[in-house]
Amino acid sequence: MKSAGRLAATVAIAGVLSLVACGTDDNITSGASAAAAQGPTPGGLSGTINAAGSSAQANAMAEWKKAFQSSNPGVSVNYQPSGSGAGIQAFIQGTVAFAGSDSALNDEKGEPAQADARCATGKAINLPMVTGPVAVVYNLPGVDGLQLSPKTLAGVFNSEITKWDDPAVKADNPDAQLPSTAIQAFHRSDESGTSDNFTKFLKATSDWPYEAAKAWPAEARGQGAKGSDGIAAAVRGTEGAIGYVELSFAENSQLQKAKVANGSGEFVELTPESAGKTVEAAEIVGSGNDLKLKIDYATDAPGAYPIVLVTYEITCEKGLPAADADLVRSFLTYTASDAGQQALSGLGYAPLPDGLVGKVRAAVDAIS
Repeated sequence: MKSAGRLAATVAIAGVLSLVACGTDDNITSGASAAAAQGPTPGGLSGTINAAGSSAQANAMAEWKKAFQSSNPGVSVNYQPSGSGAGIQAFIQGTVAFAGSDSALNDEKGEPAQADARCATGKAINLPMVTGPVAVVYNLPGVDGLQLSPKTLAGVFNSEITKWDDPAVKADNPDAQLPSTAIQAFHRSDESGTSDNFTKFLKATSDWPYEAAKAWPAEARGQGAKGSDGIAAAVRGTEGAIGYVELSFAENSQLQKAKVANGSGEFVELTPESAGKTVEAAEIVGSGNDLKLKIDYATDAPGAYPIVLVTYEITCEKGLPAADADLVRSFLTYTASDAGQQALSGLGYAPLPDGLVGKVRAAVDAIS
């Protein structure tokens, strides 16, 4: 039987729908409650949710925070976009109730065991929440619709291709007038799930010689900038620059986005729909309520944009203090709701596929 605190939290999550979106589908995915699909209603929740991590989802968090706090004025959502690596460490150390990360907890680094130890009476779970397509952005006046293959991207970001009129870039863009401008390749200077996913893509689709990791390989050189906003600002302010950021940051900064070749060789424009085709085919490799995904970066699905990341909210299935558990469950119930997911579309993200979001709602409901 649910505790009084959990009942109060459940009442508090029945409908920000009118604040964020209208006309949502009344059909609820199997395994999710009507409240989970609709979002929160004004309730008696109070307290502070401390969280940190992925800067890729910073814009989503800002929107979610505004809507959730509007319906729950007694709650303060404090999210620090410190980067995925820092967020995971803060969660493991117990200073935040959940972490946002563009990569699931890393087995090779022992992160699942460390996170489980923090949870004490339960285990840590990876909850996919935001589909954040990774844009390859560039600043090259006079060149629109740039096309780049994975092999060319690997050469650019490994400092092997240094001019925009290099034969490899010309081969991808036979009809473009490419200048001899020097390429200025920008990467994340902080540990980043975006870097992890971008290098996973390069490793899976090209001759990228380094292991995929949150930390950019020093051997690849290039120029570093902190955070997604730092990369966007650096590319915007540097002629000849190229970098990688989430779609939301590319659009907010009005940067040009390159078309990227998928596994079939098709150059695909980045849109929420083209990125969604890659996420939809992802395999769940976690167990139980741990919904860790395996993405096929070499997908050959027609019209699929291959560089995508899924930001996870990482928290304890069981083991948070009761007050924190109620607040985290309530907030994540909203973010996974129809209203919460629909709010992403106008921010440069893509909603979770229908089949996956139902599993996320069920996992969130199990938090205690």
